[in-house]
Amino acid sequence: MHPNCRILYELYAAPLLEPGMKVLEIGPDKLPTTLQEISHKPGIEWDVLGLDPSPGLQVVALNEYEYPIADGHYDVVLAANVLEHVRKPWIWMRELVRVVRPGGLIVTVNPVSWPYHEAPIDCWRVFPEGMQALLDDAGLQKVVNRFESHEPLRSRRDTPGRSISAYGWKHRLVDGLLGAIGYPQERAYDLITVARRPG
Repeated sequence: MHPNCRILYELYAAPLLEPGMKVLEIGPDKLPTTLQEISHKPGIEWDVLGLDPSPGLQVVALNEYEYPIADGHYDVVLAANVLEHVRKPWIWMRELVRVVRPGGLIVTVNPVSWPYHEAPIDCWRVFPEGMQALLDDAGLQKVVNRFESHEPLRSRRDTPGRSISAYGWKHRLVDGLLGAIGYPQERAYDLITVARRPG
């Protein structure tokens, strides 16, 4: 998980988690997950869902759009860097709504400026208006829906792209030198969305 994704989650989503909540995270980056480490409040029941059986997963999806979970089981459903790999996000979003309780939250963070990256497929880059269409289709109420970069600005101008953390030290050195003379520097832009299921 690159720095901007972490920062957006820390700013807009982590403060919403409370002790005693049941949280489902979809598509972990590692185990325990980065989001779990950021949200280190006691008493949160944290389940992790993946597509394939793996040690540390509490839930294995039947397929990318069906989860063996009771309706309204979780207080919060999280998915960071997942939406871009879902072929039909409008169907996927409805499944997230099904497993979150009425009044519960769905949080997604997804890249806007990152280039194509398979895992095993890469399908979408979604801006706030596109996400609002997904929320409307799923019957969700927007709480936060913003695309931003909070990575350090290393020159007078930036351009949407990859996080500088994605590059090796030689690229970072050359990039820093070019930035010092005014060339635009890449920064990751990501979209964070927090939505509430009515009820």
